This record gives sequence, C-alpha cells and structure tokens, in this order.
Amino acid sequence: MNPALCSPRNIIIPRSSEGDDNIPLERGHAFMIIQTKEISKKFGEIIALDKVDFSVETGEVLVIIGPSGSGKSTLLRCLNGLENVDSGEITIDGIKLDKDKRSIHKVREELGMVFQEFNLFPHLSVLGNLCLAQETVRKRSKPDAEKIALELLRKVGLMEKKDSFPNQLSGGQQQRVAIARALAMNPKIMLFDEPTSALDPEMIGEVLEVMKNLAREGMTMLVVTHEIGFAREVAKRIIFMDQGKIIEEGKTEDILNSPQNPRTIAFLSKVLK
Repeated sequence: MNPALCSPRNIIIPRSSEGDDNIPLERGHAFMIIQTKEISKKFGEIIALDKVDFSVETGEVLVIIGPSGSGKSTLLRCLNGLENVDSGEITIDGIKLDKDKRSIHKVREELGMVFQEFNLFPHLSVLGNLCLAQETVRKRSKPDAEKIALELLRKVGLMEKKDSFPNQLSGGQQQRVAIARALAMNPKIMLFDEPTSALDPEMIGEVLEVMKNLAREGMTMLVVTHEIGFAREVAKRIIFMDQGKIIEEGKTEDILNSPQNPRTIAFLSKVLK
C-alpha cells in the first residue's frame, strides 16, 4: 500500500489542465486552493449569501464567525456542493464548481466535512464507519482501509474504541470519530461547521485539540465556530459575516484586537466577555 494513503496531511500537487477553467489560482507564490467570486444564494425571499468574495491559501486555517443566520453554514454547504449557488463562481483546487455532477464529485473528493451533528452510521462499529466510504468510494481493499482507519483512530486517541458502536460513545468521542472518518478519504481541505456546538462543555476541548493538531500539520481548514480561543490560537485569518455578507476580514490578531467595522465590534464585545 502507498504509505501516503495513511497521511491526512495537505500535500497539494497542482493539476494539469487543458482549459482555463481548471487553472490553479495564485496570489504571489501562494496557491489559492479555494476562491469564490460574488457567490449569492437565496432561500425563497431570504438572502443567505450576498456576493461573497474570498480566497484561501494552501495550508491556511480560516475561521468564520458571526451571529446565527449570517450565512456561515450555507457558505460551507455551497463549497461542498450540498447547495447550489444562484450566481457567482466557486473554484476548488483548480476545479470550477458548477451544477454538473462530475464537477461536484471531483470537488467532494478534495473536501472533508464535519457537521454539528456527528452523522455516524449507528449500525456500524467505529472501525466500520471509517472503512465504509474508503471501500465504496476510494475502492480500497478491506485490509488497506482498516490500516488507514486504525492509524487515524490512534491519531484522534480512540484506538480502544474501534469495536464500539456510536451509541456507546460520548459526544466528544463521536465527533472525533467523525473527524477521523473525513480524514480517511485523504482530503486536501477540511470544512468544520460548528463542530463543538452540540457538545457538553467538558467534551469541547478534546475535539478542539484534534483540530489544533491538524492545523499544526498543515491541513487547509475552514472552520465555522464561536470558539474564539481556538481562532486566536490557530487561525491565520478571520472572516466576520452578517446577513449573508462578509462584513470584515483580516489577520486574526487584527480582527480580535482592533476590529474596524461597528458591527464586528458589537459582536465581539459580546462573545469575548
């Protein structure tokens, strides 16, 4: 087995391309693994995203903060092709995401996503949860899938739970399994949608520690969270969203210590208390 399969580290090899649609985007010498151009999304009369522009460099950790209903989760779902944008463009690792199922499939091969809820299969063991997609989507053999799964369970501190079922685990343990399952697909980018919001306070730390280790290893990460301490420690940049728009973005220390927009100031004055 290729040893690289066991590593969730973010190793980017730019794609070759015959057309302009799949040319990697660069800013200076940095590879822009994610880029959006004026993406908008409505649900009925509700504007969920309003001409959102941003980019993410390879290996960057970007934290997205903002009040409930500001469009943060919708943004992640659009990046993963779970929701279609009404207008604008999304490019992931040189692949332009559109409504074509082939491009959505290609983009999803590059992304791992961890939701608020754990979404583990209740009828499968922890090991089974980590192996299923590897065998059906990545077409790995059962021994190869199990080897990768066990390595990742060791990484998230749950080797002893490999034969347990989800209902035998705490919330924090289930979320760590969900992270390991996403990493088993060798994503180049990890999306986290408020991964600690459904956890009891004493379980939050164990999940955040796994995420911090991923960041230290160079994984490209987009994290929607209210955990400002995590953002301060790990994020390179922060985006503040409200009413479907990016209100302010910048370096983590600038946003947290000296925000410029009155709406950002008002939000942080409440969450930093």
